[in-house]
Formats: sequence, structure tokens, C-alpha cells
Amino acid sequence: MGSVSLVKCCRPFFSTLFLPTPRVATFTTKNLSSFSAASSPPLTAEKKSDSDGLTFKKPFPEVWLHNTMSKTKELFKPKVESKVGMYVCGVTAYDLSHIGHARVYVNFDLLYRYFNHLGFQVCYVRNFTDVDDKIIARAKELGEDPISLSRRYCEEFCQDMATLNCLSPTVEPKVSEHMPQIIDMIEKILNNGHAYVVDGDVYFNVEKFPEYGKLSSRDLEDNRAGERVAVDSRKKNPADFALWKSAKPGEPFWESPWGPGRPGWHIECSAMSAAYLGYSFDIHGGGIDLVFPHHENEIAQSCAACKKSNISIWMHNGFVTIDSVKMSKSLGNFFTIRQVIDIYHPLALRYFLMSAHYRSPINYSHIQLESASDRVYYIYETLHECESFLNQHDQTNGKDSVPPDTLNIIDKFHDVFLTSMSDDLHTPVVLAGMSDPLKSINDLLHTRKGKKQQFRIESLAALEKSIRDVLIVLGLTPASYSEVLQQLKQKALMRANLTEEEVLQKIEERAGARIQKEYAKSDAIRKELAVLGITLMDSPNGTTWRPTIPLPLQEQQIDAL
Repeated sequence: MGSVSLVKCCRPFFSTLFLPTPRVATFTTKNLSSFSAASSPPLTAEKKSDSDGLTFKKPFPEVWLHNTMSKTKELFKPKVESKVGMYVCGVTAYDLSHIGHARVYVNFDLLYRYFNHLGFQVCYVRNFTDVDDKIIARAKELGEDPISLSRRYCEEFCQDMATLNCLSPTVEPKVSEHMPQIIDMIEKILNNGHAYVVDGDVYFNVEKFPEYGKLSSRDLEDNRAGERVAVDSRKKNPADFALWKSAKPGEPFWESPWGPGRPGWHIECSAMSAAYLGYSFDIHGGGIDLVFPHHENEIAQSCAACKKSNISIWMHNGFVTIDSVKMSKSLGNFFTIRQVIDIYHPLALRYFLMSAHYRSPINYSHIQLESASDRVYYIYETLHECESFLNQHDQTNGKDSVPPDTLNIIDKFHDVFLTSMSDDLHTPVVLAGMSDPLKSINDLLHTRKGKKQQFRIESLAALEKSIRDVLIVLGLTPASYSEVLQQLKQKALMRANLTEEEVLQKIEERAGARIQKEYAKSDAIRKELAVLGITLMDSPNGTTWRPTIPLPLQEQQIDAL
């Protein structure tokens, strides 16, 4: 990325105007090109289309999103026609990312994908905090240069996001590369009378901003009562926060008008969002834990730097809990993304994160991940069988020959998809809505009635495509159905502490018992494997196996009903 200009308060978001995109919902991932952020050169994000571009004859749906500021769902109205400017607070890069991070970035990846699907051109900015107290402390602990440490963990984070099938944002700015923009914003805040300098430190004066607390519904008296640390006597108000921190021995620093130092955490995001999107843009997002103080302070800073600062919608996702207890390092119930995907498939983790509405807390447990794994296996197995069947048969009559009953199932599914996604990203309803078209595929493939249906091949092709198109938008499309099925089986074997050879030996042993009419032994072998999460499936062609939810966990689910 080239150099980024300093932000002028008066410049609007997406300063270059474009002809509006036709408002038709399509299953097409559009290229993002030829648009500019408020103060930067044109940004380009090349995206490859994963879809054939199935177009619906339905009007462009209204998108409603919950706004933390108003505490209600609001109709999304882009500030610039057919464009979306979205900033999401990224990670502080000092350690491997955890599943709480995964929830944030899968959620906003989903929003990014959905806006692209609807035909918007999206400028998605997600930063890296590579200058921070935590980074400095970790670098000292490891005897490593702070910038090198953060660079390494930025790369690890990108690897995790790719594994979870998250698209790369349009731009991923780093704090260390945007010091001129940060210093410029601090100077604006000082010049506007909202900050003060003390011994080389610069503090924001919260009493100069009467609306402080409007996002989190807090007031200054609450903040005073809630002080848990020793208050810096140099502050005019205990709630005042640092915009610039003077340099300390052994810490990285940059030159500034107030002396050498480094920025505070909150100013970094205000400056970088303004640098790429301007002071007024559509969506600012992050986890619920960022509402206060981070996003509250961002609002104060940005408004102090530019009175015209305005974010249309503030979006926040809920917590991840571990066995119904809030995830915490101190409680020892803290899991990194790497730890989870070592035992569960990344697409199962992504599915799990979408199985609850993004604003609700979601409980991480083995039952939940086993259920997600079982569900994605069923989805991909169904689509793989359908794909294999279609590859063996010519589709001579085309989509116009699809029977009305099948078209009704597809139309209903697409209606559920568009309605639910446009209603504050209601992914659980979308995932549940997939059941009918999947069942229809299985009926056509395996039931006597389905095998006799007229235009069976055309129906299967249309159903498979309708599901695949939705999976693309959800970010749940694997490179290959057969490959992901094999990967899911390997993960299940690992959790069961078995090899495939051992499972096949059990199948052979059970077959021998059935020949000898030792049915109790046969049932015992089946149950032994079921307890470990391996189910056996008998057919005229023999016995095969597939992963399933381990029997004890299934019993727990039943008891919980």
C-alpha cells in the first residue's frame, strides 16, 4: 500500500462518485476496484468469483443491522450509493489468536461477504495494533524486538484467518506505519481544546466532550466510582485517557511535537479509520468488550478532531463462553484457534460460530463442536454424493426442466436466506433452512420414489447449486467435498484415538460375528465405536463408517432437553 494522506475533516467518505449498481440480489462475488477512501489513493481488492452468478427476480432486500448506539435495529443506508465503508478493530499482535477473536472476524467476514453478494463495493479496513504495552511486555519476556514480535504474530493471525476461510480485508493498516496520521489527529484534538499536555504525555479531556458515554450508556460519575487502579494525579479527570505516551527507557518510540513517545491504544484506530474511510463512514465493529472504553474513546477522539465525525452503525458481537463460563486466561479455560482446529476441522469451527446469532453469547463445548462437525459432514457428504452422481450423467434438458416442487423448495430456501441475512445476519435460521434442500437431494438419490422422479438429474443440479451458492456467501465452501470429508474423518479418528486401520479391523470383526450369529458381540462392537464417535452404516455393498457425535455426548444432549 502506498503512503496515506493526512485526513481533511471536510472530505466525505468515498470521495469519488460512481454510477449506482443495479439493485438486484445476485449470487455473485463482485470485484472491488476503482473506488477511493476519503483520504487515500484508490484501493483495489481483487476477489475471484466462486459462483456462476445466479440472479433472483426479487427486489434488492432492505438490510437491517443492530446499532449499539441506538440499542435498536436500523435500516442500513449507505452514505454513498452502492458503497460500504467498514472498519473493524483488529488484534493486538503479541500472541496467538483465540476463539473469541475467531468469532469477531468470522462475523465481520460474513457481513463483508454478504454486502459483496448484494452488489455493494466494500472498503473493509481491519487494523493491526503492533505498538502497545502488551506487545512491549511480551517482547521483554521473550527477549525479542517488539516490532519483530508483532510482525510475526500478524503473520500468524493472517494464517489463522485464511484457515477459517475469511477473506482478506481491502486494507490492513498497522499502527507503526501510520504515525504521521496519528500525530496529525492528536494535534487537531489539542488545537480544538479537547486535550492537554503533561510532561510529554498528551491526555484527552473527557469533561470537554459532554457526550462522553453515549455509546456505553455510562456517565463520568460511574467512571469515578468504578476506578480500580491508582489514578494519575496529573490527570484533570480520572477518566482522561492517553493520546500520546512519552518514551520510557528500552521501549520503541517515535518523534512528535511533544517529544519522543508512542500513541495510546484508542487514538490508533481513530486515526487509521479516518485515514482510509474519512471521519464519516458506515460501520464500525468489534467485540462487545470494546464498547467501553475503546469505542467510547474512539468516538470522543474522532468528534474532537472533526465535528462532522459520524459513524452510521456500531456493531458488536457477543462473548464466547467455555462450558457456560466466560473465557479467561486466569480461569484456565482459554483456547487459541490453533488448539481448537488441531482437533476439529476449521470449517466446523466456522459453522459453530455461525450457529448462534452474532450478538448472543455462544458457548464453546465439545458437545457444540461435535454437533457442528457432524452437521458439516452431513452437508458435504450429501453434496459430494450429488456431485458424483451428476458427473456420471448428462444434464440434457437444462434448468427450465426443473419440476415445480423442486423450484418451490429452492425459492423457499433463497427467501429464507435473503430475509434472515438481511435481518441482522440471522445465520442460525439460514443454517436451519438448508435442511429441506439437503433432504430433497437425499430423497432423489436414495429413495425409490426419488429415483423414479421425472427430471431427477435437473432437480439434483438445481438443488446442489442453490446450496453451494449460499455456502459461498457463508464462507463454508471447501475446495473439494471429498477432501474435506476425508479431513473430517481424520479429525474424528484423532479425537477417538484410533487409526482407520483399527476401525476397519473392528468392522471385519463385527462382520465375522454376524456371520456366526453372535449378535450381542456385533452390537457391542457397534456401541464401542459409537462411544468414540464412529458410527457404522450397513448396506448391501458392505459396512462403511463415518464420524458422529460420541454416544455419551448424544445422551447428554437428550438429558438436557
